[in-house]
Amino acid sequence: MTQPIVIAGSGLAGYNLAREFRKLDRDTPLMILSRDAAGFYSKPMLSNALSANKTAESLIMKSADKMAGEVLATIRPQVEIASVDRANRIVVLTSGERIAYRDLVLAIGADPIRLPIAGDGAADILSVNDLDDFARFAARLDGAKRVVVLGAGLIGCEFANDLLARGISPVVIDIAAWPLGRLLPEAAATWFRQQLEAAGVTFRMNTSATTVVRNGSAYRVTLDDGSVLDADLVLSAVGLRPRTALAHAAGLAVNRGIRVDRLLATSDAHIHALGDCAEVEGLVLPFVMPIMHQARALAATLAGKPTAIVYPAMPVVVKTPACPTVVCPPAANAEGSWHIAPAANGEAGVEAQFLAPDGALLGFTLLGAATARKQALTTQAPAALA
Repeated sequence: MTQPIVIAGSGLAGYNLAREFRKLDRDTPLMILSRDAAGFYSKPMLSNALSANKTAESLIMKSADKMAGEVLATIRPQVEIASVDRANRIVVLTSGERIAYRDLVLAIGADPIRLPIAGDGAADILSVNDLDDFARFAARLDGAKRVVVLGAGLIGCEFANDLLARGISPVVIDIAAWPLGRLLPEAAATWFRQQLEAAGVTFRMNTSATTVVRNGSAYRVTLDDGSVLDADLVLSAVGLRPRTALAHAAGLAVNRGIRVDRLLATSDAHIHALGDCAEVEGLVLPFVMPIMHQARALAATLAGKPTAIVYPAMPVVVKTPACPTVVCPPAANAEGSWHIAPAANGEAGVEAQFLAPDGALLGFTLLGAATARKQALTTQAPAALA
């Protein structure tokens, strides 16, 4: 009997891999192991679910049973892998059950980074990284008027914008000098900040939270500049750390993420990784488009046609309706400079292009009306991984 391909993880990475594989191979057994109920939902929708009047339940597009029928797989919800016996190609669950595999795919995602914050309220700080997290977060918003958001990156800004739909005044805190500090040049970030502040978001930049203490049913947040903020809720959105512990314990190569080659294979040829947990040639890209490209390439490889991953230019749409934003940052080691211009035809917006010394476009960011230029600039931008 052919052993199954076992996919650890039922998020966008795991399910999209299963879908792509079934387009190529209808016969090889598939098994999907999930730490949660294994319903299919789009994780990126969590950060704008409030304005869309979505609940945790309504975000689920298909149940585990429906997904099992769609991808012709055995789906095991509410299970967790304790270890991997690479020599015998067996995953061992925390229950002690042993499951043999032909190939194992780690699509296990990432964990929210937790800041070292003191105070008796620090343990109450919420983060939203999956559907269960969102359910807890939404339940705590009843009656809330003021929420402190730790982190002015992409997810922090998206949640801050989304909270406005509930009549909540978010205060966003970050040690960076401007919001979206890793994605926007200062001039563009200044315009972005002005639009969100006009909509009701408050930013406290160049500072961090040191202490969160309970204040009745609310919280008091002390910043490193000595100022104090009162909040009904504190949400942490300071970033994600790929889940590498299982791979490390199995003796696989890890760095920031689980290290894989262009075939998405780990240091064990029968174990692959994709999604938020995977590091491809130094790149960890926790976005939808890289996952889709990974899923198609790995599906072909697992179906018998080795296919190296290639990333085209992949602009990211930031879900901040108060300031529509598209980012396509240059490579970390790119040589060049930002060139800033207002949106065309006198419309409200900013276009920033990162140009090489020879004038070649290496990255861009578009705000407001300038987002209409997304497709035009994408065709000029270089591949993220050729």
